[in-house]
Amino acid sequence: MGDSRKNLYERYEPIRRRVEVGFWIVFMALQAVFNTTVALVDARDRAVPRAAWEIVTWEVSSHLVLLALVPAVVAIQRRLSPLARSHLLRYLGWHLAASVVFSVVHVAAMFALRAMVYAAMGERYDFAGWIGRWGYEYLKDVRAYLAMVFGIWAYGVFMLRLQGEARVLDQPEAAAATAEPGEAPRAASPPARPERFLVRKLRREFLIAASDIDWLQAEGNYVGLHVNGHDYLLRATLTDFLSQLDPAHFVRVHRSHAVHLGRIKEIEPLDGGDARLHMHDGTTVPCSRRYREALRAGAS
Repeated sequence: MGDSRKNLYERYEPIRRRVEVGFWIVFMALQAVFNTTVALVDARDRAVPRAAWEIVTWEVSSHLVLLALVPAVVAIQRRLSPLARSHLLRYLGWHLAASVVFSVVHVAAMFALRAMVYAAMGERYDFAGWIGRWGYEYLKDVRAYLAMVFGIWAYGVFMLRLQGEARVLDQPEAAAATAEPGEAPRAASPPARPERFLVRKLRREFLIAASDIDWLQAEGNYVGLHVNGHDYLLRATLTDFLSQLDPAHFVRVHRSHAVHLGRIKEIEPLDGGDARLHMHDGTTVPCSRRYREALRAGAS
């Protein structure tokens, strides 16, 4: 059962990006079609009927902007997810502030699209009173924003279960240093850096040599270990996990990335002082300008 799950994840990973983008496009398209159909039916009973092209413009413009905002909501949820467990009020507060910005951008871009369509049809779109209507629009937008955040969170949880969460087993506590009667207690020697990590994944256990780790990436409440083409998610911060690795071999190159120096194949300089690291496993890792000096010092 564990192997079938692992194989399913590995089969899905190459097409994951296309599936995710396709899902949002199809979802927003279906929503636009459904809402447009309902609006067209309701328009028949209105005292002042509206042209069909106007109703289509209203619904399509709204959903086009919502679709364009999906990457921003994904980025916000990814950035705020570490706060969810330890700082719930801050997490909710930041999402509340983000929902206001989300609504303002949605309304402004939606009105701009409508104005362009109306101009193309030889009409003028009326913006009068939009500030007074924004409160009503925000009530709708905050529901859309929360639904998107919840969907992104639920999908992330599902992917963690599909991939399997790996955990480093607790290291045995260092034995207390003993002293002869009458002698001062001896200072305990610092624990040696572990050369191997025993991780559990999908009810199986794996031994991972520290020297086999190609690079690491912070992923919310987890750090992803990229080892010989396989990914292992550990519940830890990148900073804490790096403290367990030898700094002579592992160096941080980005706010959310660290690499094994021996796995770097090529360093490609970019504009602005940043760089792109080409690894021996064929992947690329970003290197920001502020970490270039640490990379040079580690490689020398």
